[in-house]
Order: sequence, then C-alpha cells, then structure tokens
Amino acid sequence: MNTQFRKGVIEMCILSILLKRDRYGYEIVQEIASYTEINEGTVYPILRRLTAEEYFVTYLKESTLGPARKYYHMTEKGRAYLESLKRDWREFSHMVDQILEDGKREDRQ
Repeated sequence: MNTQFRKGVIEMCILSILLKRDRYGYEIVQEIASYTEINEGTVYPILRRLTAEEYFVTYLKESTLGPARKYYHMTEKGRAYLESLKRDWREFSHMVDQILEDGKREDRQ
C-alpha cells in the first residue's frame, strides 16, 4: 500500500481509537496492530504531530509495571477534525467505489 495513503488512514484510525478513551502510545500501536501490520515508528510521529496541532493533550499516569506512561486525550478540536476526516473518507471511498464499479462494467462490455 502507498506509504502516504497509509499514513493518512493510520492518522484517522489513531483519532478514532482515542475518541473512545484515553490511551498511551504502545496501547494505540497494539490496537492498530490487531487489524494490520504496523510499528511504533509509524505511530509515534503521528501522535507528536497531532499533539502539536492541539488535537490531543497529554498527561502522565503512574504504572505498576514500570515508569509513568504518557496518555493521550482527544480535545474538542480533535473531535471536530476526526469528524471532518470521516466525512472526507466517506466521500473519497464512495468515489473510488464508483470508479471501480464503472471499471467492472466496462470489462463486461
């Protein structure tokens, strides 16, 4: 899959995961990895950028399993951004589906 396309989709997935509840970075990686192959080197730069753009705020929470963990919490700005991305995704995927269906029809002719 195209790397840039994949990063955009992963960004939307990260936002969607954090809409449900606050999570720490590795937990986000594991959630996405349950659906597709991904590594931390893809997720952490996206988390840093989205935090810098104020879609998330972070806080530290003590862990019984080691050092404190940095949790990500979605802001209202992040919620609005996710809704915008979801609208764009639906429009884009609908357009692609139409093109693919049109291609199928031409193959049959």
